Amino acid sequence: MSTAAGEGAEAPAPGVVFRVSPLVVLVGLVLAVCVTPVAFGAPYLWLIYLVPIAVIVRTLRLRTVVDPEALTVRRIVGGRRVPWSQISSLRLGHRGRHDRTRVSAMLTDGAELPLPAVHVRDLPQLAAASGGRLPDPAGE
Repeated sequence: MSTAAGEGAEAPAPGVVFRVSPLVVLVGLVLAVCVTPVAFGAPYLWLIYLVPIAVIVRTLRLRTVVDPEALTVRRIVGGRRVPWSQISSLRLGHRGRHDRTRVSAMLTDGAELPLPAVHVRDLPQLAAASGGRLPDPAGE
């Protein structure tokens, strides 16, 4: 009896991706339609189309990917992959006047890494995807 290579070996846990809601792309498209009458009213006013384009690009680019080895943050331009050994804890902070709670990773060097598209309600899923490196705040 022969066994296939890798049989019995534990497969790595898949990563979890936190993204901005794809419905925001629809908001950007509706905004583009709504600014059309204004866009051609004067020279260079067509540049107002940059706003819906920026909304759509931001929605498609921003994400946080969590896997057992590292945490990857993708921004509009660039990104950063941080191994779990460099993350000391999570920080919850308020974001502006809308009273939304922002989740950030505190690094061992004291820097703060904001986690786009991660909300407080996502913390149990984030803890599970970390492979036990972050405690589950729900205690389950």
